[in-house]
Amino acid sequence: MRHSTRAARFIIACAMAGLSAFSAHSQQLDRSERRALVRACRADVARLCPGIRPGEGALGECLRENSSALSEGCRTTIASALAGSRPQTAGQETLPGDTRVLRDVAYGSDPKQRMDIYVPAGAAKAPVIFMVHGGAWAIGSKSAARVVDSKVAHWLPKGYIFISVDNRLLPEADPVEQAQDVAHALAAAQQKVVSLGGDPRRFVLMGHSAGAHLVTLLSSDPSIASRSGALPWRGVVALDSAVYDVVAMMRGPHLHLYDKAFGRDPAFWRRASPSDQLQREAPPMLLVCSSRRAQSCDQARAFDRKAGTVGVQTEVLPLAKSHGAINEELGEPGPYTDAVDRFIGGLVK
Repeated sequence: MRHSTRAARFIIACAMAGLSAFSAHSQQLDRSERRALVRACRADVARLCPGIRPGEGALGECLRENSSALSEGCRTTIASALAGSRPQTAGQETLPGDTRVLRDVAYGSDPKQRMDIYVPAGAAKAPVIFMVHGGAWAIGSKSAARVVDSKVAHWLPKGYIFISVDNRLLPEADPVEQAQDVAHALAAAQQKVVSLGGDPRRFVLMGHSAGAHLVTLLSSDPSIASRSGALPWRGVVALDSAVYDVVAMMRGPHLHLYDKAFGRDPAFWRRASPSDQLQREAPPMLLVCSSRRAQSCDQARAFDRKAGTVGVQTEVLPLAKSHGAINEELGEPGPYTDAVDRFIGGLVK
């Protein structure tokens, strides 16, 4: 029994480390939290990944590909850990002094249509970073520590308001519907910040992974958001999306998670594809990509070339960092944060 318990824990730890939204955090769980993951996800491992042994990322890759098929119990437990399943809320230990936090501000009737707003002391006509989390369009949380902490710690002292957004997920909402949720959230946030010392016309959209796809899709055709009442925004920071061209992705070798998200209809692929929706009215975009990840930088460079043909300003920033580190380390001191700072600063000045 002891051996099987250790094995189960090892399997779940390996699997969780392979999920795009959950890597370094899995090393911070205490014994009870690890046991909860084992209980919640053991059956999912047996059902979705039979015969795959832990090691070299194969099990984690399998669960990541099948993330939308995870049981509700496993999905909920992962989301709890993503959000930092300790009693404190993400960001609580690193918030600059006198920060005002408005949690779970509604922008729709669904429980997932919520956002958290972090406001620095003395905000006046403040620029706003509007963040959308990743998670294969199926999991993730606006309050996950790796989504919030380093970014808030860096940009709030510089006078920025930071907003982190949740939206409906698979299977309830497909990626186009998720982008529409983000558009509604953006319009609501622009209205809300006026009373908080923010400038509704100095927004910069940011997203990681699936969230990077969503903010890039909205920005490729800004009319999607304007129809929801959103004002124009200054630009986009896309953190390691690998699907700027959904059609090309789906017609080539790809992970099963993309089938879960985009289905088999080429007409839907085009609707969900930033490259296919790209209009000359799109704002400037910084495309951060992991050079360690298949297709990420190739997709970013192809989108950059397409943007150049229609006169849209884009810049590709390749980094020798993992997919998770590109999200979690943004805001920490170093050349990466400096480069993003320069881009954002040039937009909101």
